[in-house]
Amino acid sequence: MQVRLTTLCENTVAGLGCIGEWGLSILVEAGDKTVLLDTGLSDSMLRNAMALNVDLSKVNKIVISHGHADHTGGLRFLLQRLRRRVEIYAHPEIWDKKYTCLPLPGSGEKMYRHIGMPYCREELEGLGAVFMESSEPVWLNEYMVATGEVPLVTSFEKVDDNMFIRAEEGFVPDTLPDDQALVVKTDRGLVVVLGCAHRGMVNTLMHAQKITGIEKIYAVVGGTHLFRAQREQLDRSMAALRKLGVERIGVSHCTGLAPAAVLAREFGDKFFFNNAGTVVEL
Repeated sequence: MQVRLTTLCENTVAGLGCIGEWGLSILVEAGDKTVLLDTGLSDSMLRNAMALNVDLSKVNKIVISHGHADHTGGLRFLLQRLRRRVEIYAHPEIWDKKYTCLPLPGSGEKMYRHIGMPYCREELEGLGAVFMESSEPVWLNEYMVATGEVPLVTSFEKVDDNMFIRAEEGFVPDTLPDDQALVVKTDRGLVVVLGCAHRGMVNTLMHAQKITGIEKIYAVVGGTHLFRAQREQLDRSMAALRKLGVERIGVSHCTGLAPAAVLAREFGDKFFFNNAGTVVEL
């Protein structure tokens, strides 16, 4: 079975005709099934789909990797374009009031900036969204699964300490339980499509192995969240990728240019930059 990944939104572009936007959206075509992982920050997904001559009408399932605006902001635009019911698979906590904490320049104080879902549930449902919420793995068909909540297992991967949820008692740390990935079973092994991997790329890969019963990870594509990683985490992540026998790794979005350069040097022709407009067949 051939798997075709078309990146419709990413921070940078692979060539002329597409536009970049801080966010991620990847169209996953496997066999006769078409699933969209995430929708970017605004309408760049639609613009790039037109530039790439991608038919989004084939999409009948959307997987949301987590409830940040740069992965969910395109939902309204897509639903307005499709004008029909669409199943959206997500963790129940995508609706949390999510914030990041930033230092306020020159004052020493902190500023909380909202980065969560930019739309209310009722608006999206009125446009055709049918939310299928689960913290557990959900099989979309016989060979594609949304991982559900990823266990924190490794000692070197942690959720960023600048992520918060606004609750009745104030701002509390957000452990991003809603963070998940999309996994495709193939004859060569697993293809793991990451949104941001806030709970750790290696944790996510290990969880994919557990829920599918397949040890071999053939390809890893998407946001690896290594842009804030210290050298130990980067080194141990690369060691895990080698141990898993990964044959293709395409990084996006929250990987960061410096970590991407290290990965490129380490993995050679197994590595590629997965930008908006990138089409890869696995």
